[in-house]
Amino acid sequence: MGVNAARGEVALVIDGQERRLRLTLGALAGLETKLGAGSLVGIAERFEGGEVRAAELMALLAAGLEGAGEPCDEAALASAEIEGGAAAALHAGLSLLARSFGADGA
Repeated sequence: MGVNAARGEVALVIDGQERRLRLTLGALAGLETKLGAGSLVGIAERFEGGEVRAAELMALLAAGLEGAGEPCDEAALASAEIEGGAAAALHAGLSLLARSFGADGA
């Protein structure tokens, strides 16, 4: 499938299938509400602090899947097999935020 980093996309293998993640403005708005972050900056600060809860990471990944047009609710994501485990999921989530906010040069 491949991802388009210039569009802010990130790949994550879920249940053996490469899936795209992308944070659209709508996906960010939903995530902001879900996390009670208060602002876009609040979302970024929550994750850059390094003390991310698993539920927050799942919400971020679910928002990214939704934004890429590949919806997967958090319950399904919680029971899914993520290639590379929690470390890969966290890396994908942080990369997704960096690309969405233009922090990784993409």
